[in-house]
Amino acid sequence: MFSTSLYYLYPFNIEYHIFVSAMLFVMWKNIGRTLDRHSNRKRPSTRSPGLLLGPLLGLLALASSVTVLVVYLIHVEKSEQTREAAISMFYCYGVVMLACMCGASGAGLLVYRVEDWPMDTGQNPSRTLDTELLLGSSLGSWLMSWCSVVAAAAAAGRSSPSFRWTCLAYSLLLVLEKCVQNLFIVESLYRRRREDEAAAPEIFSVTAPYDGIVNRAYETQDKRCAPLDAEQSENRQGFGRKHADGPLPAGNRLNVTAGRKRQILKNITIFLFMCNVSLWILPAFGCRPQYDNALEQETFGFSVWTTVLNVAIPMNLFYRMHSVASLFEVFRKV
Repeated sequence: MFSTSLYYLYPFNIEYHIFVSAMLFVMWKNIGRTLDRHSNRKRPSTRSPGLLLGPLLGLLALASSVTVLVVYLIHVEKSEQTREAAISMFYCYGVVMLACMCGASGAGLLVYRVEDWPMDTGQNPSRTLDTELLLGSSLGSWLMSWCSVVAAAAAAGRSSPSFRWTCLAYSLLLVLEKCVQNLFIVESLYRRRREDEAAAPEIFSVTAPYDGIVNRAYETQDKRCAPLDAEQSENRQGFGRKHADGPLPAGNRLNVTAGRKRQILKNITIFLFMCNVSLWILPAFGCRPQYDNALEQETFGFSVWTTVLNVAIPMNLFYRMHSVASLFEVFRKV
């Protein structure tokens, strides 16, 4: 039992030491650093209305990941046909998941392109380290994906398994997803939310509109003419009420639009958060089809491919966990 548990506890041990090293590096860089009192002011907590679609899709992704994990572990140890079906199921699931994550990250980048939030160019060792760790830990998956693409292309002239094309699509989407997600996280960390501007005061007219000269005495000769001052006072009050009941100024409408964009970014962030947790669960608990399919092993050999996996899979696990931490910071910042 102890030897079996080591297979699952091994990624946790690696991630623990990497996280401790990163935290010690940030502590060392922050020694003697001075912060502006106003820039370090804690922002008041606000509610997040409209946060529904992102959590629902994220929970759906998490539930599907657990289902794929259970089915894969049950069927991968059976016959050859059942094992190929389990590997094909994993790659089909991965293609759908990575495509959705690419779309969500691309939508977040599009929101930033139409939003005019300023860039934060201040010195921040923690943020710089987050960016470097994201890019550095992505290299393992990119190496593994490149090997899978080469193996799928080399298997064209010989009999290949049924999951060859899905493996190729999964490898290409894995590279694209990490590129787009890294861009979204880095840009979110370096964006500074514009401070809420004070509401523009409403301007009321103090003069009545000019309607021309009207001779009331000539129109109603039998009635007493109302005083001109009282009539002008009524006109002023009526005109002021029209302005008071009118729509809000343009500045408030822009604030509503910015709030809606923040809702979109929060839904995207929580969806990517849950998807990265899902993609971390699968390899951490034994769903590793790269060890079970013989596609890459036939091309590169057992020793070379095993070495690549022993380097790439721990880096991929760390990337997913670090992405979860970075996306949580993005969610608090948006």
